[in-house]
Amino acid sequence: AGTDLTLSLAGRSGSVDDGHLNMPGGEVFYSPVEDSANGVIEFGEFPAVYYGTEVEGVRLVFRDGRIVDATARTNAEFLVQTLDTDEGARGLGELGIGCNPGIQRFMKNVGFDEKIDGTIHLAVGNSYSFTGGKNISSIHWDIVKDLRTDGRIYADGDLVQENGSWLL
Repeated sequence: AGTDLTLSLAGRSGSVDDGHLNMPGGEVFYSPVEDSANGVIEFGEFPAVYYGTEVEGVRLVFRDGRIVDATARTNAEFLVQTLDTDEGARGLGELGIGCNPGIQRFMKNVGFDEKIDGTIHLAVGNSYSFTGGKNISSIHWDIVKDLRTDGRIYADGDLVQENGSWLL
């Protein structure tokens, strides 16, 4: 609900976090093409947590890869200040898909939360050069969206995940 966002991963490589370098493992992630994100995403299921500050009800509007509008129910000023940190902070640094079936509940610990099976997360700010990303920022803020009820992921127009379950 409240989300309709498209982005491109063309020419980018994904990385699988299988637990060898980051514990716990359980995600696949990409650095989206910098000017490709268009649309809106609402993070209403969980608060966005950054350096101990919780921001509830984050809503981000993207145009040509940049956040052009950002609102929140709580701590909206903190959200906007963080997005104004530097030129790259309003860019999209990561799309991650959580796929660890052993993690089912939000804990306010991004190392676990971004791996909740059936979720995605977007990171605003810095991207990963090893997956082809070029966005540079001093921030990298992962914000988790729950897709386990009424969520869908499409790849090249084909429905590949619905309500947190893979259809492949």
